[in-house]
This record gives sequence, C-alpha cells and structure tokens, in this order.
Amino acid sequence: MHATYPLLRKTNFPPVTRKKFDTLQVNLGYKCNQTCQHCHVNAGPTRTEMMESETIDLVIAVLRERGLTTLDLTGGAPELNVYFRRLVVAARALGVRVIDRCNLTILFEPGQEDLAQFLADQGVEVTASMPCYSQENVDKQRGDGVFDKSIAGLQQLNALGYGATMPLNLVFNPLGASLPPDQQTLERDFKRELAKHFGITFSQLFALANMPIQRFGSTLISKGTFVDYMNLLKDNFKQENRENLMCRTTVSVDYQGDLYDCDFNQMLGMPMRLKEVPRAHLRDLLGQDPAGRPVAIADHCYGCTAGQGSSCGGALAPSANPGTSAEKQVAA
Repeated sequence: MHATYPLLRKTNFPPVTRKKFDTLQVNLGYKCNQTCQHCHVNAGPTRTEMMESETIDLVIAVLRERGLTTLDLTGGAPELNVYFRRLVVAARALGVRVIDRCNLTILFEPGQEDLAQFLADQGVEVTASMPCYSQENVDKQRGDGVFDKSIAGLQQLNALGYGATMPLNLVFNPLGASLPPDQQTLERDFKRELAKHFGITFSQLFALANMPIQRFGSTLISKGTFVDYMNLLKDNFKQENRENLMCRTTVSVDYQGDLYDCDFNQMLGMPMRLKEVPRAHLRDLLGQDPAGRPVAIADHCYGCTAGQGSSCGGALAPSANPGTSAEKQVAA
C-alpha cells in the first residue's frame, strides 16, 4: 500500500483551533467483516488490533469525569470488539448519547444475531453505511452480496422502530474520485427509492467525501489520480465550512487509547498535542481540557471543507450546487 502522509504533510490549509469538546469518537478496533475500497481505516477481516478492557474502562471514566454528551463508536466493525456491549451499557447508564457506526452486514455475522435488538433496547442511534440505493454500485464498492444483506439489515432495524421512533441515519460515500452530490437532493432520492422498492424508511442521509488516505489514497496513487483529486478538493474549498469542522468539538481515540483531533489524523499517525504532552492519551483528558489548542492539520483537511463540507455527521453547509445522483457516481 502506498503511503499518503508524505504527500499531505506540507500544506497551506488555514489554522483550526479547538472549542470545548463534547464528543468522544472511539475506534474499537480495525477488524471488520468487510473490505471496502474507500475505507480510510484499511479495515478488514485479517486485522487484529482491538481495544482492550483496561482502555474501555478509561473511556467510561472520561465520559463520566468530563460530562460528555456523545460517544461515537467506530471501527472496523465496532461490534466485533468483545467489550462493545459493556461499553454501550455503561455509557447509556451515564445518560450519554451513543452512536453505532454499523455496516449493516454485521447484523448477520455469527454471534450477532441479537445485535439489532440489543441496540434498540439500549436506545443506541444507528448510523449505517449505504453507499447507494442500487445493488450494482453497493456491491462494487463493498463486495458481492453486501447490498442484499444491507437491505435485510435495514428492514430488521425498521421492524424495531429505527427510522421512526429511533434515529437511523445512512452514510453515502462516492464510488470514486469525485465530490458527493448535494446531500439534500441525494437524501430525497434515497428515501424515494428505498421506500418504493424495499419499504425502508430512515431519518437522515449523511454525504461524506472520500479521504485521500489509506486504501482510497493508495488507489488514487496507483491510478495516477492523486494530484487531480487533491486539486478537486482544493478548488472547492469553502472557508465557511471551517467553523463547523468536527475536529473542533470531537476527540478521536484509537484502539490503544491515544488521542487525535479526528479519525483521519488517527489513520495518518498525527497525534493530538496537549500541554506538555507530545502524544496525548485518554488518561490525560481526566486532567486536561483540549479547548483552545490548535488542531493538527495537513492537506487531507481540504476533504472536510470542499463543497458542502464533510464530517461524520454529513454535510457542514445546508446546500450546495446539486451534483450527480448516486447511480451516476463512477469508480476511481
């Protein structure tokens, strides 16, 4: 795999300063039951890095001591961590909002047959990967058979009240080296097509730009389109998106408990810096507040500020020029 950080390190991206943080985004490990082309984590079935019990305890302590409002669980497939359910139960007992970034097919893995019911019982918000409403595009990006399992997973969640009484959000990533279409337009398309053909309802669609790092970045390099994609991001930079960047209020945690300003910085090995701490850890948050500290930046930050902007909660701006539909996205 090609390293992308050397191509991103030198940057003219404007400085970003942290505000008071309210969200802990925790990567529970890089093991996943899928291997997706766009994955910025390079997750897959052969990865073995997983958060251990001691670090899980630190996550719970930070949630309690800092009075945080949101725990955002990601991976890999976060549910494959053996301590996933213990963490969810503890966070919900503290009154913390919990988001599970679910790939949907995990619901059908051995040992996960009751996962959907567990999530519903705990009041966990589900943010699910769904790159398109057509089988061809989904299977192209995520693997053969993923579309059918994803549809079955959404129907299972709908039957439990997700998309009606509980939040069920879908995540769209372009299939290749292009910006996401207009999020509002795309959400209407998704809701229409999924309801018409499968009877599926959901709350919101989040349109995310692909980041030029890890597996996707390496693919761009192999195809000789890395520079073109970076130029696309820079040409569509929107200054106003900087105000709503998630790195200003979210702290990203890797499976070892090390801290980063965002999940993308985590994958590039760009640690968060606190006072007198060159490489911050969860335990440092028990005594220090990152508010007012500069965010570690590089050229990939343009991926969060291009067009409508992009974060784990979707577009940062309410609307932009409508792009192509999901069906017309082309592979990188």
